[in-house]
Amino acid sequence: MIARHSANPGLRVLGVDPAAAGPTGYGIVESDGRRCRMLHYGAFRVATKRQKEFSGAALQDVHALVCRLIEEFSPTVMAVESIFTALNMRTALRLAEVRGVVLLAAAQYGITVHSYSPREVKASVAGYGDADKQQMQLMVRALLSMAETPEPADAADALAVALCHLQAEQARVRFGLPDAKVLVKSRSARGGPRSPRGYETPATIAGI
Repeated sequence: MIARHSANPGLRVLGVDPAAAGPTGYGIVESDGRRCRMLHYGAFRVATKRQKEFSGAALQDVHALVCRLIEEFSPTVMAVESIFTALNMRTALRLAEVRGVVLLAAAQYGITVHSYSPREVKASVAGYGDADKQQMQLMVRALLSMAETPEPADAADALAVALCHLQAEQARVRFGLPDAKVLVKSRSARGGPRSPRGYETPATIAGI
C-alpha cells in the first residue's frame, strides 16, 4: 500500500522484517518530529518456482526489492529486526542470509542501518515485549493513524521496526545518548557517496 509522498520529508525510515521462509515485510514511515505517517508497506514472498531456479534466487530478489524501495522512497535510515536467538541453527542461518543481502543493499546506497530485537520492537510499540501479532497490528494502525489494519502481519512488523527506531532516535537526541544500534554507517561519514552501479565487488576488482 502506498500513501502520497510528503513535499517536505523529515526523518524517513525503511523498516525491514527479514524472513527465513515466509514473506519479508517492509514499510516506510516518515516523521516530522511531531507525528509519524506511513508512506508504503507490504510483504514480499518469493515464488516457489523462482526459488527452485537456483539456490540464490530468493536472496537476489530480496536484494532487488530493497534496492527498488531505496531508489523510490529515498529513506534517511534503515531499521532491521535482528535474529531471534531462540531459533534453531538452520533457520537462523537462512535468516542471516536474508539479513545479509538487506545490509548489502543499504551499504551500496550509503544508508545507515540500525538493528532491534523482536522484544525491543514489541516493547517500544505495544508497551511490552510479549505482544502477539494481532496486538502489534492494532498498535501500528493506531500510532500511524491508518484507516485499516496493516496486512499481512509481516508488513505490520516492518512498520513496527521503523516506529521503534523513530522512538529510539527521539530519545537518543533528547537525552544525548550514544548510538549503539548501528550496523552499517552511511557512506557520507566514510568519504562521500557512491552510486550502487559503481559499487566494486571483489569480482569486479579482480576483473571477472
